[in-house]
Amino acid sequence: MNKQTGFTLIELAIVLVIIGLLLGGVLRGQELINSARVKSLTRDFQNIQVFLYTYQDRFQAVPGDDNRAAAHVNGTVATTQGPTANGQIGGEWDSQTQTDESYLFWQHVRLAGIAPGSTAVGTAEYLPVNTSGARMGIQTLNGITEITTFTNGSFVICSDGILGRDALQIDTTLDDGDTDAGSVQAVVSGTPGAGVDAGAINNTAQYTVCMAI
Repeated sequence: MNKQTGFTLIELAIVLVIIGLLLGGVLRGQELINSARVKSLTRDFQNIQVFLYTYQDRFQAVPGDDNRAAAHVNGTVATTQGPTANGQIGGEWDSQTQTDESYLFWQHVRLAGIAPGSTAVGTAEYLPVNTSGARMGIQTLNGITEITTFTNGSFVICSDGILGRDALQIDTTLDDGDTDAGSVQAVVSGTPGAGVDAGAINNTAQYTVCMAI
């Protein structure tokens, strides 16, 4: 008769410890990935501010609205529909209209060597996207339809396709953690209106996050 043997308590304990370590490593790795993504998304907002202010400081004009862009930057500048030189960035932040100032903002800052990216308007590579691969952009705050509860600021930077849990962390980092008030607010992607209260944010749903500056 063959004698059957099983695992000893010590062997089972070792196996459980190994499983625990593996699970802990996976969870920690996921946490690091999530943290890196949020930091990247946060930098997207900060970088657009830098692009705007650097161009303004260098040329005393607003990118996209600059009626002397052809003299200021290297390369062929696309035609902007007016009015230009009024200190505003006309058009929606996610516009695909090639004559909108919000669309040509990117060509101006890229041709000026301030921002990376394609300068060839009308191409898929030209459209600015965030770390998650969704659209981002900038426009004048006055007239924004995406989020209607902003009260202060001249311009607004928006970024789409952001998970709820990331939106909360972005707001906490850049503002006050209150996603329906202040300089950073969020709405469900594709659902313009008032900012969503932080308590109603769905961690796994996608949001458009905007920051007034």
